[in-house]
Amino acid sequence: MDAVTLSPARSHARPAGDVDTLARLAQADMAAVDALILDRMQSQVPVIPLLAEHIVSAGGKRMRPLLTVAAARAAGGDIAHPLKLAAAVEFIHTATLLHDDIVDGSEQRRGKVAAHLIWGNATSVLVGDFLFARAFELMVETGQMRALGILANASSVIAEGEVLQLTRAHDLNLDQETYLRIISAKTAELFAAAAEAGAVGSGADDRTTAALRSYGLNLGLAFQLADDALDYGGSSEALGKNAGDDFREGKVTLPLLLAVARTRGREDAFWDRTINKGQRTEDDFRRARELIIGTGAVSATLDAAGDYADAAKAALSILPRSDWRDALETLADFAVSRAA
Repeated sequence: MDAVTLSPARSHARPAGDVDTLARLAQADMAAVDALILDRMQSQVPVIPLLAEHIVSAGGKRMRPLLTVAAARAAGGDIAHPLKLAAAVEFIHTATLLHDDIVDGSEQRRGKVAAHLIWGNATSVLVGDFLFARAFELMVETGQMRALGILANASSVIAEGEVLQLTRAHDLNLDQETYLRIISAKTAELFAAAAEAGAVGSGADDRTTAALRSYGLNLGLAFQLADDALDYGGSSEALGKNAGDDFREGKVTLPLLLAVARTRGREDAFWDRTINKGQRTEDDFRRARELIIGTGAVSATLDAAGDYADAAKAALSILPRSDWRDALETLADFAVSRAA
């Protein structure tokens, strides 16, 4: 994937709307998906459903399974298989969250204490593995081998992205192209696969399926870029985790990369100590936030997110006009506007 090309400074205001528009439209379908999730996370080992329920019910927007359902509906196809595929997508996502929080040492997830701080690392890892297994059971039950291949490939790509990010942690020499590879693999791939699997499961043709995959990929990139901006310019409530976690973990994201480049020669020692050497205090986060916002790095990151959101909406142009297409377009705007 090419490096981010920053567009000229612009307003980050986007059309009104939010994820709730799509959630209302998909209410009946998502109720069926939620019932599947609740049923399939049960186990005779009591800690498994207890821990799974802790994160699954923590108030997330269920954006990825929503994408699966909405893609199937927007394509005008059958919904039976996509419902199971949507539940599988949520299990894959939840499993990756459990594993990510351990790797990152996160203290909060979706407004709740991170599971590994309650049940421990080992239990969280194993419950994540259990959810991955449940996801593949659901996929196999649909008999949709192409959809199974899409989501299986996405699972491996996500893992590759996690490992790549881990190997480049605290690396101020990270280039934008590699950064984009990381977020494309870690975040955007599951968005893309969720939409693509929904289209395939509904019986959509190849052209429609490719368009919905492109939509999901660009939406995922917009969503992650906005998240990265929110970590410095937003609140813990908007993020669903503690604001500033990226900095505290020494995670190199686009706002940080841009600020380092724009303060070169003036703040090199500060960035070297806090990121390369990992010597950080809470006062350092406040200083980093001032630099990142002050240099326009947050604004530039949101500009890039807006470009991807526009590309996501453009990908939908081959679909017939419907409430579902309109809701997907609104969702692309929401991905950016929540951080503006």
